[in-house]
Amino acid sequence: MRTTFLALPTAALAVFVAFAARAAEPKHGGILHISHRETPPGLSIHEEATFSVNVPAMPIFNNLVIYDQHKPQNSMGTIVPELADSWSWSSDNLSLTFKLHQGVKWHDGQPFTAKDVKCTFDLLQGKGQDKFRKNPRKDLFNNIKEVTTNGDYEVTLHLGRPQPSLLAMLASGYTPMYACHVSTAQASLLRSWTTGRAGASRSRRSAMT
Repeated sequence: MRTTFLALPTAALAVFVAFAARAAEPKHGGILHISHRETPPGLSIHEEATFSVNVPAMPIFNNLVIYDQHKPQNSMGTIVPELADSWSWSSDNLSLTFKLHQGVKWHDGQPFTAKDVKCTFDLLQGKGQDKFRKNPRKDLFNNIKEVTTNGDYEVTLHLGRPQPSLLAMLASGYTPMYACHVSTAQASLLRSWTTGRAGASRSRRSAMT
């Protein structure tokens, strides 16, 4: 009788461990359903001010850097590369240089390069011929005086004064990179109706090509 009582808890424990192991295995593919407070007006993060856009749109786009999604709290120490492989500050803290990951492609097959980064900041600052319909965070980037590229895989942000918080801004869900070869008018339509053309297809949180 004693042996029987010991066997039952042992068997139950084995079943529990096996079930927990299966539950911990990630599921690839499928559809993730989430509850959301409202229907977002569009999926262009740079052109909307509401957080309701970031929740569904952030997984579509990619940043240069991002907060580590496996850490419970964001801090400067939890910022990790995404479209950039590395970054460095100049000795006077007035230039922030990013080395970009090579081999990244947009979902239409076009390569992601430093030109896309420059175009994104030109759009944010209203410097390019192409314009956003709305630009609610334009003033946040006033301290960026110039964006220069060095080949296809290096880009530097030149500042008017030191701004340590800039890297934190770039790691947030409000500063994704946009495709330079897609006009804002075309992109706004696509972002309103589909997720197929807006984001880069290499990321530490999305599919790699």
